[in-house]
Amino acid sequence: MPAGAPSPSVRRSIEALQRLAELVAERRRQLAREAGVSEGEWRVLEEIAGERFMPSLFARRRAVSPAAVSRTLRQLKTRGHVRASIDRSDGRQRAYRLTPEGRRVLERLRASRARAIAAIWAPLPAAELERFGRFATTLAERLEAYAQASPALTPEGGAPSAFNAPSGASHAPGGATRRRSSRRGARR
Repeated sequence: MPAGAPSPSVRRSIEALQRLAELVAERRRQLAREAGVSEGEWRVLEEIAGERFMPSLFARRRAVSPAAVSRTLRQLKTRGHVRASIDRSDGRQRAYRLTPEGRRVLERLRASRARAIAAIWAPLPAAELERFGRFATTLAERLEAYAQASPALTPEGGAPSAFNAPSGASHAPGGATRRRSSRRGARR
């Protein structure tokens, strides 16, 4: 094995993690499609269902443009999933609420997700889930720390990366990898 090359077990682990990440992302896309929304719309619906949705904060946390969030909100309003009004406590802000249809869509999404969790995760032994959760947390923390400590790694620079992103992916802040959206609207 060449110096610096990952061991076979490291390569297999990276491949398994990439496969798992792709499958989870694809399942999330399927759930969204089945409910008639995009993943970005799903995220916005979830956020609006919470206490106080603020589009600008949501955009910052998700590292998407405010314009993309505005487009997503317009799409959700057009389809009757969300309504907006002037915020009673601050007339400069808009308050967003789910309509009954928006609540039904979100409930369908949550129910489908719960069925998938029950079928896939629930039958696994609790000790293995605990071990996996601890390992995944440690790995995520190591990836974040590596990304923060390293200069931007670009293909042109030739610097090796700890985790190669699949084609069509872009790096988000904090070292996370995000698939590029092929549709207009909110980025994922």
